[in-house]
Amino acid sequence: MAKESIKARQRKRERLVAQFATKREALKKAGDSAGLQKLPRNASPVRLKNRCKLTGRPKGYMKDFGICRNQFRELALMGKIPGVTKASW
Repeated sequence: MAKESIKARQRKRERLVAQFATKREALKKAGDSAGLQKLPRNASPVRLKNRCKLTGRPKGYMKDFGICRNQFRELALMGKIPGVTKASW
């Protein structure tokens, strides 16, 4: 499980990216690189990291579900993810 400070930092980055998205797009379209430099660093979408929504784990992230592989396996075995069953043949 990731530390709470790391998860909080990620949430802060997500808020900043959403807040400055329109301004960033307008500056890029205008070609104003000086204006882009004045935006906060964490407002750039490149600085976001895919993390598990439940545990904050950065590795083994499954984009389709938004959780890591460990949590996916647990939830799938408990039947909490609709349409996902364990394969058997």
